Amino acid sequence: MNDLTDFVIEAHGGLDRYRRFTSATAHFRTGGALWPVKGRPGILAETEVRVDLREQHASHRPFPAPGLRTSFTAQRVAIESDTGEVQAERLDPRAAFAGHTLHTPWDDLHVAYFAGYAMWTYLTAPFSFASPGFRTEQLSSVQEGGQTWQRLKVTFPDHVATHCREQTFHFDESGLLRRHDYTAEVINAGPAAHYCSDYREFDGIMVPTRRRVHPVGADGTVDRDLELVTIDIDEVSFT
Repeated sequence: MNDLTDFVIEAHGGLDRYRRFTSATAHFRTGGALWPVKGRPGILAETEVRVDLREQHASHRPFPAPGLRTSFTAQRVAIESDTGEVQAERLDPRAAFAGHTLHTPWDDLHVAYFAGYAMWTYLTAPFSFASPGFRTEQLSSVQEGGQTWQRLKVTFPDHVATHCREQTFHFDESGLLRRHDYTAEVINAGPAAHYCSDYREFDGIMVPTRRRVHPVGADGTVDRDLELVTIDIDEVSFT
């Protein structure tokens, strides 16, 4: 790890504290233009996700109806009953997005895969950067909104499901994440800028409770008038 990686991890609570926990559970609300385009308006309007902090696993509930939940890993996604009975499953779930465009409808398992890897990525960063296989590189600083933000390019290992292999994270002077740039390959709609704000401390870990994702044009301009995805977190518990 480099000095900036160490600095931002410490700013979010530190590895020693983070490694005391094995999971995080967040209650949140999701909206934005993506879900109607995919034919799934309101699918994650209010839900709970539990992510494993040691391995890549996530579960949303209720999904897609009361009494049901998801089970996500990079190799498999499933819909289960609350007692663990499998209702539907898909192996090699990323392959199911082949040939998709922005307007290709999603079924329950598409949503479960995307939401699973996305929330795992968000709730484990920047601590995941210290995990085996992750590589970080400090880039030049940028100015945005009258502030200077330091940047890390993070290369995710092949075994981790996420938006794309290389992603860029922007941090303010205190070390908190403010912007996260990536291309969500499964959506196939180009680059996005994901802004993080309204930080709160949960169990000693700093978490942004407001997230807004906007498209980025070919000239690098962020379209702040269009919200592709919104995430508002009410509560997080680390256990």
